[in-house]
Amino acid sequence: MTTEAIAPPKTKSQALRSYHSADFPALTGREEEWRFTPLKRLRGLAAGTVAPGVAPKHEYGALPEGVTVSTAALDGVKVGGVLTPFDRISAWAYENAGQALVVEVAKETVLAEPFTLRLNGAGADGAAAGHTYLSVGAFAEATVVLEQTGSVTLADNVEVAVADGAKLTLVTVADWAPDAVQAQHVKVKLGRDAKIVHVQVSLGGDLVRQFTSVEYTGRGGEADLFGLYFADGGQHLEHRLLVDHSVPDCRSFVNFRGALQGEGAHTVWVGDVLIQDHATGTSTYEVNRNLLLSDGARADSVPNLEIETGEIVGAGHASATGRFDDEQLFYLMARGIPEGEARKLVVRGFFAELLHKIPAEELRERLGAAIEQRLEKAGS
Repeated sequence: MTTEAIAPPKTKSQALRSYHSADFPALTGREEEWRFTPLKRLRGLAAGTVAPGVAPKHEYGALPEGVTVSTAALDGVKVGGVLTPFDRISAWAYENAGQALVVEVAKETVLAEPFTLRLNGAGADGAAAGHTYLSVGAFAEATVVLEQTGSVTLADNVEVAVADGAKLTLVTVADWAPDAVQAQHVKVKLGRDAKIVHVQVSLGGDLVRQFTSVEYTGRGGEADLFGLYFADGGQHLEHRLLVDHSVPDCRSFVNFRGALQGEGAHTVWVGDVLIQDHATGTSTYEVNRNLLLSDGARADSVPNLEIETGEIVGAGHASATGRFDDEQLFYLMARGIPEGEARKLVVRGFFAELLHKIPAEELRERLGAAIEQRLEKAGS
């Protein structure tokens, strides 16, 4: 486990922002934001010199009433109005995506069922750029699932706008093929009394680096950010967050859990929470827990909290990384449960709270089965 202080999140909040990758210095891997990321495994995305590849395809079923899907050029006020890139790869994705997929939920719409959008990779040769814009209108309530599968080398941006009084549950699943590489930036902008529950699941891919940032624009905004990841041997799964409390009377809660097994399995979690001096009445807490299931795996966990005002409801952070609990295993085996099944029960319990945050029952069961399959493979 690694737990250490890094540059305060305000540095990120005030960093260079541009839609042009040339405005950013070349990456060396020594930058604080990139020192955990193996740049060579990004297949040229870091340098922006990679040959173009086949873009992933979007698929979705029948549109519920109140939901529209369209495309738009990346030069309008709406598309690009939430996210302005503050790193080189995000800017490269903006330059090369060409157009965005726009998903809009009309104001006051209440979706009875989750709306699922699938992103299917068509090959990892060459690099693709993507852009998705998700808008939830005022006082609407919706659950949207973004499933990502197949082979890719992909840099993409996802903009999420939640208007005043709206509620969005967003589930993003990175279940890429073993050769996939992704660098993604998800930016959420919350209106007054708006709420988002974001469940971020990462299972597949060779290297997946996801950055999530949250911006509040009105009082009463709430963000619950949950993450579940499971790294096998050789996989690099990296999650970074920036929750910027710049408005009074808003709330955030972050809970990420990861499991690792196999030689070279590596996970990174960096959580930055900034409470600016005028964000009085803020309530925030972030926690990251990692479970090491075998030797040769490494989890880096870095929580950061910067508070510029004493007039808050509460703030805190925690991080813990440990090996499989032998006492729990012994307790179950002493009651006649075989070792393999006992290990599954412990890991299932470790992830149960976060899996139940996913409102789509079929997806929840499928992800639970995928986790158990990994444990069976390790025990075979």
